Amino acid sequence: MIGDSTLETATQQSTNHNALLAIGVGGGVAGTLDLLQACILFGWDIPLSIAGGLLGRQAVHGGAGTYILGVLLHFFIACSAAATYYAASRKLTFLTEHPLVCGLFFGAAVQEVMNLVVLPLSALHARGPYKLQDLILGLLVHMVVIGLPISFSVRRFAK
Repeated sequence: MIGDSTLETATQQSTNHNALLAIGVGGGVAGTLDLLQACILFGWDIPLSIAGGLLGRQAVHGGAGTYILGVLLHFFIACSAAATYYAASRKLTFLTEHPLVCGLFFGAAVQEVMNLVVLPLSALHARGPYKLQDLILGLLVHMVVIGLPISFSVRRFAK
């Protein structure tokens, strides 16, 4: 009996470690790639705009603390996306069996949730209208830099 309990505890700890590793690596890589591409395309003050989602438009004129808040919020969102994919993959095993296709679709879904839910509900109240070119670019970028790192990380680390 005692041996069974110890084995269960060890198995649970291993599962928790694998989950944290999958979420941390997936969210970290996706967050880094996404923030880097956003800064390259739109300027290095992007974290101030991210913080603006919480603080309002005055955050654009914020200092180092506001900048750091924006970076932390960005990685919180990326890790939340990774946690969502991980949780779904526990029941929907095809998510780990087909990470390329599922990751691409997941990245597109993340982009749509950001555009249709998160940004309109943020303190910035961003609601379009968006240019078609920007929508397509956003979808393609998020499919690659968000969806794929998360899906392959979950496949690799979440056993």
